Formats: sequence, C-alpha cells, structure tokens
Amino acid sequence: MSQAECQALLRAIERQCSRPWRLMEVCGGQTHALLRHGIDQLLPASITLIHGPGCPVCVTATSRIDQALELAQQPGLLLCTYGDMLRVPGSDGRTLLGLRSQGADVRVVTAPLDVLELARRQPQRPVVFFAVGFETTAPATALLAQRALAQGITNLTLLVAHVRVAPVLEQLLGDPDCVVQGVLAAGHVCTVLGEEGLAELAQRHRRPVVITGFSAAELLRGILLCVRQLEQGRHRLQNAYRRAVAPAGNPLARAHLQRVFTAIDTPWRGLGTIAGGGYRLRAPYAQLAVVPPDGHADATPQQRQDHCPSGLVLQGVLRPTQCPQFGTACTPERPLGAPMVSSEGACAAYYRYPR
Repeated sequence: MSQAECQALLRAIERQCSRPWRLMEVCGGQTHALLRHGIDQLLPASITLIHGPGCPVCVTATSRIDQALELAQQPGLLLCTYGDMLRVPGSDGRTLLGLRSQGADVRVVTAPLDVLELARRQPQRPVVFFAVGFETTAPATALLAQRALAQGITNLTLLVAHVRVAPVLEQLLGDPDCVVQGVLAAGHVCTVLGEEGLAELAQRHRRPVVITGFSAAELLRGILLCVRQLEQGRHRLQNAYRRAVAPAGNPLARAHLQRVFTAIDTPWRGLGTIAGGGYRLRAPYAQLAVVPPDGHADATPQQRQDHCPSGLVLQGVLRPTQCPQFGTACTPERPLGAPMVSSEGACAAYYRYPR
C-alpha cells in the first residue's frame, strides 16, 4: 500500500473518532512496527496505544530462567535456546550469556530440529532445549519431541516455557481496573490458531477484537476497524489479516500442539500465575521433560517493582519512557529487565525508536 493510501487511512481514523479510545496491541512485533513507522505519533491524539504482554521472551517466568541457569552449570551439559534468551536476567541478575563467558556450553539455535542434530552427534552428552515462545514456536518444539521419541534419542530433554496468548487476554480484560477498550490481536499467533476463542472473548468482555498484520497499512486498517466498532457500540471479532489467517488457522500446526502439549496454569514474569497460560508435555512425550522445581514460583508484579517495573510495562500500565531507569541504568547493553532485552520487548522498541 502506498504512502498516500496510508495517509487516507489516517484521515479515516481521525474522522471516525468522536471521543478518546484506548487500544492494546498484543504482539511485540506489532509494537516495534508501530513505533518504527511512527504510527503512534501520527494517530489522532484521542487514540492511546497500550502495549500488551506480547513478547514471549519478556514473560518467561524467572523460575524457568533460574532453572536454565542451574542446568547450564552442570558439567558436560549442552544447553540450547533462542538468542534473545541469553541476556534475560534471572532472579540474581545472572544470564546465560554470562555463564557462557565463564565456560558453560550454551548455544544459540534458530530451529528446534537443530537441537536434535546436536543430540544425535553427541550421544554421550546430556542436551537440553530451553523452549520458549507463544503458539507460533510451540509447534516446532512439538515436532522436535515427536522426532526425538520416534528416533530413540535418549540424551535430549526439554525445559518447556511455552505460553498461550488467549488466557492472558482473559485475565487482563477481566480485571475491573483494565482500561483497554479494544484489542489488536496478534496476527502471527492467529496464523496457527485461527479465530479460535477470540469471538467469544470479544463478546464476553464486550470489547472489539481485530486480528491485525504487521505492515503500516495493516496496522492502520486494524486500528480503523477497531475504532469503527467502538464508535458504533459494537464488540465482535474481525479478521483484518485474511491473507495470512484462515478461520481454522493451520490444521497441521494445531495437530502438533494437541498431540504433544496440554495446557497448565503457568507463572508469567511480572504478571503472576495465568490460568491455562502455558503448556507442558503430555504422555508419552512427558518423559522428555525437565521437571520444574517444586515450590519455585515466580515473583508477583509487586515483588518486582523495586528492581524493575517490567510487570507494569507488560500490563500496559507503565510506558517504558516513564520508568526512571529507562535509557540510563537500563539499556539493551545493560538490561535490568526482559522488556529491554528482547527484539520484541516494548522497552527495546522505545530505546531503538526514540519518540
């Protein structure tokens, strides 16, 4: 779409607005795109964008980070994970990157099946895959589990920290103090899950939900549709990303999820425990699991505010630039919290694209 067409969408949004509206995008990639294109500054002043907990690295429970740190220190163990996870601090401030500099064998992979090959080549070594991400990356972890079991790979285990988007939306929108009036749903998650549960979510919480893409035009169109519903007093699901999202999503990816995982209550960093907010391996794949430590719950948002208010940022209560440590004590090179680490984190977006 041309610049002129984007400007036309901006004018259409302005014409629609008769009062202030607060919209939440639930995807770190969309947060970065909104700031990169300057959409947050081009929109009418009556529209406030709230950045939701759409960064899987940012919401990975501190207890899981601590467990990965403990595993990485075991002699002879090879721990694999995605690149962003290396700089996320645990409860004591340590990182996997720091342990690697001290000699731990921590490796970055771009695809879970790379881990299978590493385990196959070194059958004498224990290999752990620290698996993180929303429903977009979980199917690839499910495929890894299936192949590991089918091929009899006995030295590979999985530290599963996959999380689910719909349950956290349920909790956020169900909060009596929630100020979000409309939701821009994460397009990439919906490519896997389709429209599942979102129509009911919109009706239950009486807020419009619009599945939105990532280009400037797709984001503006999603905002326009959301504002139009709000102005008309409607609250339903709309799919504004039909070129990538089918109503039923991706049947093969969903089949992998259903075969390998089951939903469980899961702690999210800075947000507390989310009912049904994560996955664990189901039988027979549970034999591949690194068992989570008993009684090692993640801290609540209130417990973490003195150190880093990441929980408030992830809930959209605090804008990154409102944090007194933003850009000074906390930078991408010296992050105090996960939202400044990840390429999808809201703090990293505001640091990279100064307002």
